[in-house]
Amino acid sequence: LKLLDDKYQKGDKIRIVLDNLKVHTSEATRKYLATVPGRFEFVFTPKHGSWLNMVEGFFSKMTRQMLKGIRVKSKEELTNRIYNYFAEINEEPIVFHWKYKLDDIDVSEEIIVDTLPVKKSI
Repeated sequence: LKLLDDKYQKGDKIRIVLDNLKVHTSEATRKYLATVPGRFEFVFTPKHGSWLNMVEGFFSKMTRQMLKGIRVKSKEELTNRIYNYFAEINEEPIVFHWKYKLDDIDVSEEIIVDTLPVKKSI
């Protein structure tokens, strides 16, 4: 959060999309957010965020297949290995068929947006 705060203009609101409310709400996070009120807005994905599950699955697969146990000499070498992996898997793409149809999605499910207030000490 500090890196993002430094990177973007002070008047900008920074919105971060997250997958799980409980994991991203540590006391340290809340304390930092209290020092920059209104700067960050967390948007939590709905329960059926299958696109996010796909991304998590992809990175898990990449870690198991290509990153596990390797040693690299530089950040540049790691970056090159990752881009080479992308090129290799894109040579024979696998089409993903979505399980949900737009008509099946419950549009009444609200998108949760939270500013993560700090708990008040007594």
